[in-house]
Amino acid sequence: MKYLVSFSRIIVGVLFIISGFIKLNDPVGFSFKLEEYFSQGVLNLPILMDYALVISLLVVIVEVLLGVMLLIGYRAKLTVWSLLLMIIFFTFLTFYSAYFNKVTDCGCFGDAIKLTPWESFTKDIILLVLILILFVGKKYIKPLFPFNLERIVMVVSLLACALYANYVLKHLPVIDFRPYKIDANIAEGMTVPENAPESIFDYAWRFKVNGEEQIIVTQGDYPTVDGEFIDVETTEVQKGYEPPVHDFTVEQNGEDFAATLLQEPKLVMIIAYDLRKSNLQAFLEVKEVTDTAIKNGYKVIGMSASNEAQTAELKKKYQLDFDFYYTDETTLKTIVRSNPGVLVLEKGTIKQKVHYNDLDDLTFE
Repeated sequence: MKYLVSFSRIIVGVLFIISGFIKLNDPVGFSFKLEEYFSQGVLNLPILMDYALVISLLVVIVEVLLGVMLLIGYRAKLTVWSLLLMIIFFTFLTFYSAYFNKVTDCGCFGDAIKLTPWESFTKDIILLVLILILFVGKKYIKPLFPFNLERIVMVVSLLACALYANYVLKHLPVIDFRPYKIDANIAEGMTVPENAPESIFDYAWRFKVNGEEQIIVTQGDYPTVDGEFIDVETTEVQKGYEPPVHDFTVEQNGEDFAATLLQEPKLVMIIAYDLRKSNLQAFLEVKEVTDTAIKNGYKVIGMSASNEAQTAELKKKYQLDFDFYYTDETTLKTIVRSNPGVLVLEKGTIKQKVHYNDLDDLTFE
């Protein structure tokens, strides 16, 4: 038991720190995932959606601190109980998502490691077993340092988490795991390699044969049956290759200009996924920045999921000298964790990406 506890202690502690840090690097992204869980079609807790970012910060900081507490053996009983309650809740959540197919990615490791709902549930079951071992053998969790030194370690850990969270909220994630990171080419990210695996579907054909229903399953071919066709149900049994960049469109009047715009040698994208939630004061500086870009030969466009009336009002109020295009809200949230945010591209390759607090860092050559 002593060795089992030591093994579980290291695995659980390290995993909680890694998982927590990845989400702490991008708390805004994790808050979007929580909003998905809180939505009407999933847990139906819309009252919590306005507090998603606060909850996101609390969860990830607690996750990191519990990992540290476990590794150094600080307040073992409290730590193990907290870990057990947290993993029971996460296991329920991932099972609910997987069984009812509600959320396709749990966000356990942010954008760094994508897990399917059932993979997330399996991971949580393994963690639950390891934490139960810790719970049973908590007497073997001995402190690594004197109590006062452990308290110092915890205070330093909490301060480090708070300072790091404050930085990424006011700027952008320090480590960008998304396909829209600097030096990534959006057009290349949308391509599908040759011989890439394709999705495989089971087709359950229903026929009436001699007065009785009969179901024949194929993977696409229409079955040869001497009977009356009723209907067919399709089930995906193997997911095909999905390019890192998908659902990327830049539409105006129903026409997609993405392919043309991604060939521009000098392109500036002003991204505001929802103008109702944007920091509108930032558009005063956006106006200055975009005017400078236009003088230097850059094509400037706005990208938003807001309607035409809202974008027209914004353009008029701040005298913006560029047009807005429509792009899916989820895509815009993925591109940049800032509302508004700015990207500078060269033939589809992202050269600069900044939060609205860092517009002064942009350079136009």
